[in-house]
Amino acid sequence: MAEQNYQQRKIDMESGAELKRKKRMKLFAYAAAFAVFQTIVILVFSLTVMRIKNPKFRVRSITVEDLTYNSTPNSPSFNMKLNAEVTVKNTNFGHFKFENTTILFDYGGVQVGEAFVEKGRAKARSTKKMNVTVDLNSNNIKANSNLGSDILSGILTLTSHSKLSGKVHLMKLIKKNKSAGMNCTLTVNLASRAIQDMKCQ
Repeated sequence: MAEQNYQQRKIDMESGAELKRKKRMKLFAYAAAFAVFQTIVILVFSLTVMRIKNPKFRVRSITVEDLTYNSTPNSPSFNMKLNAEVTVKNTNFGHFKFENTTILFDYGGVQVGEAFVEKGRAKARSTKKMNVTVDLNSNNIKANSNLGSDILSGILTLTSHSKLSGKVHLMKLIKKNKSAGMNCTLTVNLASRAIQDMKCQ
């Protein structure tokens, strides 16, 4: 009888030890799974939220408000007023606060006008739209340029370029300097007084 009780106690002790071992293994498994999950979350967070990119600064659309030109061979000239919608596309998870800047418009490498862009803020993962007005004229273009032939052809090719500088603010803790460049080419159809084509990089 005593032997039986001893064997039973031994079996119970072994069973208890086995249960404790299994519980410890489960705890280790849960801890390992949690550590792997936490590592994945941190990795995804680092690759998405914490990865700060340069915003994009573009001319979205332009309309010709007013246009006059002179096709006389000895004194070709043009004057025009444009209304442009420019955008700042911010793909970051923090807002982009930018400073004042100027968009320069050129013809044949010569500046013919400029548009002022006031400082502002593009919200996280959104696009900010702004309207600017610019007056262009050919006063600074030399007489021996291709302006006369371009006006006779009915097409003027202009370029616009600018740089927008600011900071991306992430979770009110991280501030990183970022900038966005603009480089657009647009063709103006003199007969229709409209922008015929526009490409931005």
